[in-house]
Amino acid sequence: MPRSAPIASIDDIIRSAVAPIVTRISEAVARSVAQMVAAELERELKGSVPRPGPRRGRAAARRRTSSEMTRWVADRRARRVPTFVIEATRLDTKKKIVARFGENAAFEKGKPLPTPKAAAGATAAPEKEAPRIVKAKPPIIRRAAGAK
Repeated sequence: MPRSAPIASIDDIIRSAVAPIVTRISEAVARSVAQMVAAELERELKGSVPRPGPRRGRAAARRRTSSEMTRWVADRRARRVPTFVIEATRLDTKKKIVARFGENAAFEKGKPLPTPKAAAGATAAPEKEAPRIVKAKPPIIRRAAGAK
């Protein structure tokens, strides 16, 4: 019987075929990553990397605080009552101001107050309304699902 060559396992054959390919790919990936890191470092050193986060909010907030409010309208969008309105009306909440002067009343610093609403002329209690009658409802009794 003739002597036969040793039989290589399938795993050995696949490893020997794939090893050069894996080596070439890993070298290319390493080179590419190194180039990207170098480019990023250069940009950071030059200071051209944009800073994360919105910058518009800060600039807008500074702009708002630097100017003094001279006009205020008591509408649905109004939030805080400015101090010049509080000093002029001696009313501290928007709700009280709207009750006296009406919605959309415009106040300007250094100008006279808008005319009060006609119904707000009398600051005493409004006309007596009929007393509200409140009756308690009896409790709701529900039957059990299976019982009849």
